[in-house]
Amino acid sequence: MAVEFANHSWAIPFLRRQRKERSPSRTRRRVLFSNLFLGLCLSGMALLYVWVRLQVIHIGYVLSAASKLNSHLEQENRELKLEFATLTSPERLQQMAKHRLGLVEPAKDQVVILP
Repeated sequence: MAVEFANHSWAIPFLRRQRKERSPSRTRRRVLFSNLFLGLCLSGMALLYVWVRLQVIHIGYVLSAASKLNSHLEQENRELKLEFATLTSPERLQQMAKHRLGLVEPAKDQVVILP
């Protein structure tokens, strides 16, 4: 009997290892977790893709608004430059000096040349 027990004692840990390796619940659990992990990764990637697309659309709207504002400001700048050129023209300033302020060109005897 001692011989039989000694002969079979080596097989017990081996059988236990086989049971652990062949356990259907453990394999099923591993497959479930790997599928769950894969599903979470795919869901995360899908959410990331949607978020990036929304950011692209939002930045497109912001860029469009900035472009419209830029065009409006350029047009206003051109109008202000034209108005500035008109208001500072020598002919207009001379006309305003004559009519509003009553200024006239000096006569020859009013001009004094300094040495």
